[in-house]
Amino acid sequence: MAIELKMPALSPTMEEGTLAKWMVKVGDVVKSGDLLAEIETDKATMEFEAVDEGTVSEILVAEGTDGVKVGTVIAMIAGEGEVAVPKAAPAPVPEADVKGYGADPIADAPVAKAEAQAKVETSAPTGTRIAASPLARRIAEQNGVDLGAIKGTGPGGRIVKADVEGANSQPALLRKQEPGIAPPKAGLLPTQEHSAPESTDIPHEVIKLSNMRKTIARRLTESKQQVPHIYLTVDIRLDALLKLRAELNKALEPRAIKLSVNDMLIKALAAALIEVPACNVSFAGDTLIQYSRADISVAVSIDGGLITPIVADAANKAMSAISTEMKSLADKAKAGKLQPHEYQGGTASLSNMGMFGIKQF
Repeated sequence: MAIELKMPALSPTMEEGTLAKWMVKVGDVVKSGDLLAEIETDKATMEFEAVDEGTVSEILVAEGTDGVKVGTVIAMIAGEGEVAVPKAAPAPVPEADVKGYGADPIADAPVAKAEAQAKVETSAPTGTRIAASPLARRIAEQNGVDLGAIKGTGPGGRIVKADVEGANSQPALLRKQEPGIAPPKAGLLPTQEHSAPESTDIPHEVIKLSNMRKTIARRLTESKQQVPHIYLTVDIRLDALLKLRAELNKALEPRAIKLSVNDMLIKALAAALIEVPACNVSFAGDTLIQYSRADISVAVSIDGGLITPIVADAANKAMSAISTEMKSLADKAKAGKLQPHEYQGGTASLSNMGMFGIKQF
């Protein structure tokens, strides 16, 4: 029986990705553990390994294709005893076809099928919890979409953002709108309703955004619109801290460890969160999650964007351990080698632009 090779969810929050490169071709025999493709998520380029054995019989999504939804069938593998009929790989999608908000027929075909199946799904019984990501729930609430009528395409049938956006174009899945409120544009968040690029005579270059840049732009916009903000600023004299740093670095010289101010701030933030647990929290709908461990996400600038590797349980680590760990994480971040568990999660974040003379940002 032919095996469908589907776009994997390489992280808990991944909903789509770019099929950056195929490592196999039609006719290749693969076994469990073989590298099949490189997939670019919103944070890193990761390797996709085979789970089943067989022969690659068909490649359905060309390398370089953007916006491939999780769960989309990207290739077919002929199982043991089957004859693999070689089929040519599809030609790379022209750049003009993948720009803007037009549908990609290759990536969207399986999604369209899932959406058609969702039409005949019945709403979940009262009291049954619907498996959906927090972002999907928020978009559904904003757009008046009935989650109980959607079939999820995420891991374990979980409803993800793409499922809700696809449901916007299906009237049967929309809840009744309040009088005087216009229904939202299909498939778009308010933050995505962009106008066409402005025509200009000024010499310029149009630069295609990477998945990371697109995600940064979307999340910064969402955070400004959907998250309450309060700004507190205080000036602190760091003479005592800098004196302590110099003393510690002298003691650490034999171990070739040199503490930065950033390392000390990571430790200070983690210790403060443990001392004031009411600040070590996150909101999850109608509940509050209070953490008993301080995992500090630290902003690291890399080519093409920003990523936040995590120093786990920083309050209980020596500053020398924090310094060594941060250097390792920063090196992996810049090389694109961070694993999902090294940059996803965290209970608080720390950004430092003091080296540029910035006081607040």
